[in-house]
Order: sequence, then structure tokens, then C-alpha cells
Amino acid sequence: MGMDGQAEAPRLGRPSWKDPRLLVGVLLVLASVASVVALVGGADKTVPMFVARDSLVVGQSVGPESFGVVQVRLGDVDAKYLNPENQLPSHAVAVRLVPKGELVPVSSIGGTDALDRKPASLTVAEPLPKEVGVGSHVDVWVALPDEHNGYHEPVLMLPGTEVAALNTASGGLGSGKTTQLLVLVSDAQMPRILGAVANKAKVAVVWNPGAGK
Repeated sequence: MGMDGQAEAPRLGRPSWKDPRLLVGVLLVLASVASVVALVGGADKTVPMFVARDSLVVGQSVGPESFGVVQVRLGDVDAKYLNPENQLPSHAVAVRLVPKGELVPVSSIGGTDALDRKPASLTVAEPLPKEVGVGSHVDVWVALPDEHNGYHEPVLMLPGTEVAALNTASGGLGSGKTTQLLVLVSDAQMPRILGAVANKAKVAVVWNPGAGK
């Protein structure tokens, strides 16, 4: 008892290094530090990944020469992209557009049997909208020739189709510039568009910003 009649509080002894509670605490601190070091070290780790040397369009054959190699930090998503250790499929082709210089998603490369759309060539005499480029989507309107050296009313033959490639060239004898487009067409749509091209139909394209989203 103290002088005021109250019991004195027990004094805490100095902890011993042999105290198991102290040892457990030290181990927990060490484990925490090790996990932080490992996390920081993993975040700084770079891995080699493929990028497209030039734009890869759908249906284009690809091989190791189609890619460049860059060192990047991707963390947990690196498995989604192609790297030099991945084996390309037999007769590999691009099944999705990959712009020049961008990382190559694994899903963008497959065999020819993985193609759900194939490129079809169209010639357009009218200037293209400035927004139309590789990877954009357009509505393709087609007017078939009539019996009077004119054309029938245009019909929407390919709504929201993707542009795989385009090339503008000057026509001969003052006919102005024409644009050759490769658009991606499903097997079901292919007969109609090939028939229209074979019958010298007049083709026009309209930018469709809402398609492909």
C-alpha cells in the first residue's frame, strides 16, 4: 500500500530478447520490409515486348520481322501482349488492327482460320471525309449501273465496316484522284460487295463514328 492507501501499479519489467512476443514482432517487421522491397523491385522490372514495325492490318501475314522489341514495365498485364518468347501460330496473320509502334496484343495475332472478316478492295472517286483513316469505321453506299448509262439509287451495303488500309492515287487523263480502300467484310457480306465491284458500281463512303464502340 502507498501512503494514500492505494495499491501501487505493478512495474513493467524491461523486455528480454528471449521474450517470444518481441521475437514475433521483429519477424513481422522484417517480413513487411521484405514485401515492400519486393513490390518496389517488381514495379521497376522491365521486360522485352513486341511492337508493330508498321501498322498490321487484318489478314496480313506476320512473322518475327514484323515486330520490333522494346523494354517496358507492364506488371501483371504483360501476359496480354506478345513478347519474343511467345511462339507465333502457324501461318500467322493479324486478326485485329495494330497501329505502327504500338504493343501487340496476343489476341491480335492468330491463324487464318481465326479471321472473322477479310479485306475487300473498293475504289472511291469522291474525296474521303478527313476523319476516315486506317482503323476508322465507315458506311459503304453502293449505286449499281442502270439500263440508261446512269445509276440506281444508292443502297447501304456495308454499315459500320472497318478500314484496314487506304491509298490515294491520281487517275489518268485528268480524271482526278481516286482512293483505294481495303475494308473488312464478313463472309456473309462478301458476295454482295464483290458482285457490286464486278458490275462497276459507284461506291461512296460515309464516316461512321459510332460504329465499333
